[in-house]
Amino acid sequence: MSGAVRLVLGDQLSRNLASLRGLDRTQDVVLLAEVMAEATYVPHHPQKIAFLFSAMRHFAEELRADGVRVDYIRLDDPDNTGTLGGELSRAIARHGAARAIVTFPGEWRVWKPMRQWQQDFAVPVEVKEDDRFFCPIARFRSWADGRKQLRMEFFYREMRRDYKILLTPEGQPEGGQWNFDAENRKSLPKGLKIPPPYREEPDAITAEVLALVAERFKGHFGKLEGFFYAVTAAGAEKALNHFISHCLPLFGDYQDAMAMGQETLFHSILSPYINAGLLDPRRVVDAAERAWRQGHAPLNAVEGFIRQILGWREYVRGIYWLKMPAYADTNALNAHRPLPDFYWTGRTDMNCMAQVIGQTERLAYAHHIQRLMVTGNFALLLGVEPAQIEEWYLAVYADAYDWVELPNVHGMVMHADGGYLGSKPYAASGKYIQRMSDYCTKCRYDVKETTGTTACPFNALYWNFLMENEGKLRGNPRMGLVYKGLDGMEPAKREAIRAQAGRFIAGLVPAYPATGTERS
Repeated sequence: MSGAVRLVLGDQLSRNLASLRGLDRTQDVVLLAEVMAEATYVPHHPQKIAFLFSAMRHFAEELRADGVRVDYIRLDDPDNTGTLGGELSRAIARHGAARAIVTFPGEWRVWKPMRQWQQDFAVPVEVKEDDRFFCPIARFRSWADGRKQLRMEFFYREMRRDYKILLTPEGQPEGGQWNFDAENRKSLPKGLKIPPPYREEPDAITAEVLALVAERFKGHFGKLEGFFYAVTAAGAEKALNHFISHCLPLFGDYQDAMAMGQETLFHSILSPYINAGLLDPRRVVDAAERAWRQGHAPLNAVEGFIRQILGWREYVRGIYWLKMPAYADTNALNAHRPLPDFYWTGRTDMNCMAQVIGQTERLAYAHHIQRLMVTGNFALLLGVEPAQIEEWYLAVYADAYDWVELPNVHGMVMHADGGYLGSKPYAASGKYIQRMSDYCTKCRYDVKETTGTTACPFNALYWNFLMENEGKLRGNPRMGLVYKGLDGMEPAKREAIRAQAGRFIAGLVPAYPATGTERS
């Protein structure tokens, strides 16, 4: 054979992938490999593993149906080396390939050994740019050059201009402003009809994968029962259409709301499909904008949704490849407490935490406010070691990859980069959770109390966080009001709060040691 082995990774399941362009059906072979190293570098949720393995197998079948030669390595193949490099090396030898072609990976952990493949293998290895994103890495570097702080809002505006999204013919933002976030913070009213999420029943391929995952990953956090994710591009397209038709109109108003028994609300649950390559982000943004222009959805909903994809998703990827690997090692707030074990067990009397962790265990999904202002806020207030909470987020969510998870958690959740990504820590007491959810109504703790045996732990931890980090945060102009409130607090009350927080922290049971995700 004089052709190429074209490796497709599990998060690159796109027919327009750079490494698949120019494919010669008579000479080239496409390689996909389920390898243990990728399934276990953190203890991934079983539904995440099942989703990716099933999507990979379906993708391989679609390629074969299109006349493409596919070399597919299953996890249970007896000769499986367990690594991507090992399987690519075997495929090159097996097919007598003259070269290998890959697309630039999404994670530093994968890029680190991939850079050595050129030296390790006997044939040239060509790395293509991953151009499925709006913003090339070089474009982001150019935007970031010379800026002391990289604010997403300004980057987002440039992306809107570059792609002429939600702009008037004169190039101004539709509706007269760039951001409608202030309109997107409503709590959920009683009796509002919530549309069910898009679901697909597992087919024979998915059922086979579910059985494999159940056997091989018994010890991982998360349940397989109720698996509902689409595993093909066609299924992901149906999920997009479902969101646009049934959820987008009210997504904006209630995107920050949380409610018991309503786990998906008006959220799209499209991020697993976009991040795995089954759904083109450009197609998603175009569909949302079209819904507004056709009068199907209001501007605050459409702008807020587009900002998540065109703004945050592109922005955090840019930060990741601009600053890695050193970025992962920063710890601006000097946070070193261990992650509590209830993040992995779900057993806690804090109802908000139990609700979100329980939902995560069942679905491998929680929306952005549940992640940021419940599980993330608690880790911030407690002072958890950033690497430990980052590993948890990377492991438990179906849409989590290091490039998107790390900047969000390290910078936005934990403020571990000292404000490079976000202008202030997203710290809040239990009052925020009470305002945006009904979790507090079924909690044994009283959200109105700060000290005492029934006091909400978030309250004492919030004030304790401000006191512990006063030297680092008091000078932040966005923290002035909260420190003014702390200044007005009687010394005796401050001491009582510190004691309350200390007792609570002392009573927490640490989780087992982090596995140490490689990022350097």
